[in-house]
Amino acid sequence: MIKPARLKSGSKIAIISPSSGLPHLFPDIYELGLNNLRDVLGLEIVEMPTARMAPDVLYSNPQLRAKDMNDCFMDDSISGIITSIGGYESIRILPYLDMEAIIQHPKLIMGFSDATTFLSYINQLGMVTFYGPSVMAGLAQIHSLPIQYTEHIKEILFHDVYPYSYAPYHQWTNGYKDWGILETLGECQEFHDNPNGWEFLQGDTVTQGVLWGGCIEVLEFMKSTIYWPDESFWHDKILFFETSEEKPSPMHVGYMLRNYGMQGIFSKIKGIIIGRPKDYTEKEKQELNEIACRIVRDEFDAGHVPIVTDFDFGHTDPKLILPLGGKIELNPMTTAITLLESPFGE
Repeated sequence: MIKPARLKSGSKIAIISPSSGLPHLFPDIYELGLNNLRDVLGLEIVEMPTARMAPDVLYSNPQLRAKDMNDCFMDDSISGIITSIGGYESIRILPYLDMEAIIQHPKLIMGFSDATTFLSYINQLGMVTFYGPSVMAGLAQIHSLPIQYTEHIKEILFHDVYPYSYAPYHQWTNGYKDWGILETLGECQEFHDNPNGWEFLQGDTVTQGVLWGGCIEVLEFMKSTIYWPDESFWHDKILFFETSEEKPSPMHVGYMLRNYGMQGIFSKIKGIIIGRPKDYTEKEKQELNEIACRIVRDEFDAGHVPIVTDFDFGHTDPKLILPLGGKIELNPMTTAITLLESPFGE
């Protein structure tokens, strides 16, 4: 696995908008995210040409969005890339990405939601990528989220202490206050206590595997395309899935999971991590848990595969950063989840 260089104070970070033009529509929350990258994380910012481009222009020019990403990887002065926000059709940029150049010039690239398309594909080709907060969704809210969140970001991106034990956040929220109201800019919606952390639904042995996944709905865009992994890819993977703000029903998530079973994937993987589903009620969460077990365990005879639910990543906050390509350990007996080695090279 090709690993990017670790970030350090003063590293130059490029900002791209590979999916949607929300920085153009909501410049204040975007600026707040940039300021937090500078002031809290000590990073230098480089805005790429499409970063603030109008939504209609971005939508009509996937090749320009891809060019920004290509240029970032080819620029040796840039140490990392972070997305401004997600969207719904970044898959259209994949044909324009210079994958050979990207793999030959590895560096941190981080985002979530619609960024699943290029994060998962770049990782398939051999480079570690990062599923984590974007500028407008997660980084702009740093001061409204627990200090544990800022510490986690710094530990993953800047420090070199591995194995790294993930820890549940003590509180979580479904989202943010209206980005159009300056008085509450960067604030979050109601927080909920998280006394029990994540839950292991099944599995009775410690397993180790390599992380791969993203937003389960976005991954549906990729199936049956040349950007979907082949049969040999799935061995020893630990899949991670989360749902978007569109809130697919537990049954629809089950439909998507069943497709993985029909591909024979559950017989090859080492585990499944499911993120806390945004805007679900406790009843809906329970229904999702029951459906996941019924499909994986009963329909595809994979009761040995650990399933973790309510993990802190994706569309709720605060988010944990998951490196695609990182080696991870799941311990159902202690509920420990450990990143075994650094996702960064020298």
